[in-house]
Amino acid sequence: MEMYDTMIIGAGVVGLAAGMYAGRLNLKTVVLGATSGNELPIGGVITLTDTVENYPGFKHLTGQELAQKIEEHARDYDIEIKEEKATGITKDKKANCFVVKTEKSSYNTKTIIFATGAKWKELPMKGADKFKSKGVHYCALCDGALFKDKAVAVVGGSDSAVKEALLLANYAKKVYIIYRGEKIRPEPVNGKLVEKNKKIEVVTSTNVIEIKGDKFVNKVVLDKEYNGKKELELNGVFGAIGHIPLSDLAVKIGVKVNKKNEIMIDRDSKTNIPGIFAAGDVVDSGFKQAITGVGEGVVAAHSAYQYVKENEFVCVFDDPSYEKDK
Repeated sequence: MEMYDTMIIGAGVVGLAAGMYAGRLNLKTVVLGATSGNELPIGGVITLTDTVENYPGFKHLTGQELAQKIEEHARDYDIEIKEEKATGITKDKKANCFVVKTEKSSYNTKTIIFATGAKWKELPMKGADKFKSKGVHYCALCDGALFKDKAVAVVGGSDSAVKEALLLANYAKKVYIIYRGEKIRPEPVNGKLVEKNKKIEVVTSTNVIEIKGDKFVNKVVLDKEYNGKKELELNGVFGAIGHIPLSDLAVKIGVKVNKKNEIMIDRDSKTNIPGIFAAGDVVDSGFKQAITGVGEGVVAAHSAYQYVKENEFVCVFDDPSYEKDK
């Protein structure tokens, strides 16, 4: 098997930025597209964002445009980007390098950078599974156009939920933001946009307890009355209640995670296992944005470079005389 200095698992903007920097440092680098559970294209979740206005250097561009620019920059260097899913990792007691298995092949690598990101947390209420893709969705950019001149709701109160509502307002005749807390939590600029948008109505201190319909969603049931009723007629419900870090592959090899299953890193993007680093939405950083994840990815690449430079490597997986410990 070919030996890499670093393998980056995840090809969102974080993984691509790590790959770009690893290439600058002359590390033999491969970026793998995804892990099981993350079916996003090269560029990652940012490609599903309609408008990006908080990435330094660009006043306004789409998520797809940002991802494309970072991918093009990464490809300027001598690195490989493969659309393969990592399915398993092995590190033997007698070796200080890793074997990463994919659906297509296996690779030897001296270091690993996890940039696997996170997936949407699915809505928990009754009916959410039944009407998935039949009125229950998790991406306004992907599915918002299906609801032209219809009524929809976004469940959640974060800045992400608010941005989903703002995008849906371009299509729908009415958009509700339904949040269990007392006050939604958008960035100030997005909060002002919501206040100005006559299509958007915010419903706080309220939970959706059931989603109803026939073939498709036609209403939700609330846990308290709103405008005198506990049922709200809707054509669609968009979930925006958070994310689940895609850390399972890291956990299986012994990488420490917190109670949220986020990979724990230090300021150098190091994990508890020498030679393994992590960055982006999969890690335990409190503030998650494309720019912060990209920064962590660059730090991870530099830490991988230092680790490769400072260590001698014994990789015996391809030696036929080698017998693994049972």
